[in-house]
Amino acid sequence: MNICIYGAGAIGGIMAAWLEQSGHHVSIIARGAHLAAIQKNGLRIHSLAKGSTLHTQPIATADPSTLGPQQMVVITVKGPSLPEVAAGIAPLLDADTTIVAAMNGVPWWFFDQLPWAGGTRRLTRMDPHGVLRAAMPTEHLVGCVIHCAAAVTAPGEITHTKGQKLFFGEPGGKNTQRTERVTDAFTQAGFHGVASPLIEQEIWIKLLGNISFNPVSALTLAPTDQMIADPLVKNYMVAVMRECMAIGKAIGIDVQIDPEARIDMARALGAFKTSMLQDMEAGKTLEIDGLLTGTLEIAEQAGVAAPFTQSLLGLIRLRASASGQYTPLA
Repeated sequence: MNICIYGAGAIGGIMAAWLEQSGHHVSIIARGAHLAAIQKNGLRIHSLAKGSTLHTQPIATADPSTLGPQQMVVITVKGPSLPEVAAGIAPLLDADTTIVAAMNGVPWWFFDQLPWAGGTRRLTRMDPHGVLRAAMPTEHLVGCVIHCAAAVTAPGEITHTKGQKLFFGEPGGKNTQRTERVTDAFTQAGFHGVASPLIEQEIWIKLLGNISFNPVSALTLAPTDQMIADPLVKNYMVAVMRECMAIGKAIGIDVQIDPEARIDMARALGAFKTSMLQDMEAGKTLEIDGLLTGTLEIAEQAGVAAPFTQSLLGLIRLRASASGQYTPLA
């Protein structure tokens, strides 16, 4: 299968290397020093989880127009880079291309096929001018929820620390052979691929942790163990989780997870830095809107009050704006 990974950072790089090793023709869209290193020396994946190192040489470019139509395009960029993807993805698509949206947070297509409200609602703040929807039609999409931890440790070098599970599903649970083909390809490549009967539920389950731990860690500059150890901070995160659960339940997504149990899961992992804290320290743009803005737009449409989540959005947005690390949705 011809597969393009659009945004070969840590997760995208692992996907590219493992898919290529399993026999697929893989190309990647990257930029900067990471792209230059891959073009010169290939892509090296150090997997602590597997106890192995994999070296591959995928086609790497910054220009999608040089690659031609693909059977599968996997989008692994963070939310602020989506307009750039929308502007460049057209040469990679034809009538049968499957687009796998592998990102954190609430995607622009979240309401498109959701049983709640009969698929009539739209998240206008996530795609104000319909640019993403026009470039990446819902009927081509397979959503992907990632449970995998990795980091780019040097240009062209990625360290995979833990996790191999990926959930896949088409919007609204209307899975077809697209989902089956994607799940099979990633499973054969070494991931634990799972076809979800409702991918929006898997998105919400992961959101529960991300919406609380990530922004609070970026505000406090504290690893997870320190946030949990402070009763006031822990209780604030639990309150945000409870609001997130209430919002989900109002639109038919009842995750049935005890926030205290979710805190215990993080406690068992010890001290680690969330991805947003790592981005804050590295001076990168923070992925705020997918986690918070989209969630609060859903809350408004569902008529659910979320004052803790609102305050968290205001605080992290202002903090990131002060350091030039927030790009508002245009």
